Amino acid sequence: MTASPLKVLVVDDEPPIRKLLRMGLATQSYQILEAPNGKTALELMSEQPDLVILDLGLPDIAGHELLRQIRSKNDSVPIVVLSSRGDEAGKVQALDLGADDYVTKPFGMDELLARMRAALRHQLQVHGERPVFRTGELSVDLVRRIVKVGDKEVKLSPKEYDLLRILVQHAGKVLTHRFLLGELWDDLTDAQYLRVYVRQLRQKIEADPNTPQYVLTETGIGYRLRAPD
Repeated sequence: MTASPLKVLVVDDEPPIRKLLRMGLATQSYQILEAPNGKTALELMSEQPDLVILDLGLPDIAGHELLRQIRSKNDSVPIVVLSSRGDEAGKVQALDLGADDYVTKPFGMDELLARMRAALRHQLQVHGERPVFRTGELSVDLVRRIVKVGDKEVKLSPKEYDLLRILVQHAGKVLTHRFLLGELWDDLTDAQYLRVYVRQLRQKIEADPNTPQYVLTETGIGYRLRAPD
């Protein structure tokens, strides 16, 4: 018995973009649902898509408001946002509202497919709560709180471990500075504190902290831990 194809809801008001996505996703055996506006997108949520690709510039409902409404209907479906190149504030707001990732227009199909796979893996990880996370040489045992790079155990301070644990729980997903500060400290809003701990963490788990392979910077937005293998 073969598994049914994953359903992807594409929300974009530009027919050429929808056509590009329809052709690109069909090659990967995804089933495509199309919505040219927010109203249709909300109606199609009843089809229970496995992933949503959401353009923020829609004619009827503001993209961030639609994102909020989709999240109210389904708090776990992975959402990859399409955004314009210079809209950094819009990307941050979308991530804070619950988007899993973003891709900047114009985008390459290979990049979008990779971001989709990472978002789907992250969802499986959240629901499966795998006790040992692995990516490359890095392994994190969330039950025994043991961190290793290769065969070598790495000693982390409590705050460094908390930072890594949050990144692991959302591996593959961009986490904003504001989200991480709120998770790690009750009353701190200065991202400089976060940068200090990210730097310390990288010095302990990265082969070359200056060109990190695991804790990746999303400039002006936050950080992303490399998705699990």
